[in-house]
Amino acid sequence: MFLADVFRVVAGLAVTLGLIGLAVVALRRFGPETIRRLSAQRASRRLAVVETLVLDPSRRLVLVRCDEEERLILLGEGRVIPAASAPSPES
Repeated sequence: MFLADVFRVVAGLAVTLGLIGLAVVALRRFGPETIRRLSAQRASRRLAVVETLVLDPSRRLVLVRCDEEERLILLGEGRVIPAASAPSPES
C-alpha cells in the first residue's frame, strides 16, 4: 500500500511538471506572435482609456481618447459628470 501511494505521488508530480514544461515551450514558440497580433488589434480601436486618477474613494478622473479627441471625465457617486475637453494630441 505504501509503495503504491509513493508511486502515485511521483507519477502525479511527473505529469504536473510535464504539463508546466509544455506550457513554457508553447509560450516561447507562440507567445511573441500572439502578443504582436493582439497589439495590432488594439491599435485599430477607436476608444481608449489614456489615464486614470483616483481623487478619493468615491471619485476618479478618467482621460478617454475617442477618434483622436481626448475627453476628461469625472466618475463618482453613481453618476458620470463630464469635466472638460482636453486638447487634441496633435495640437
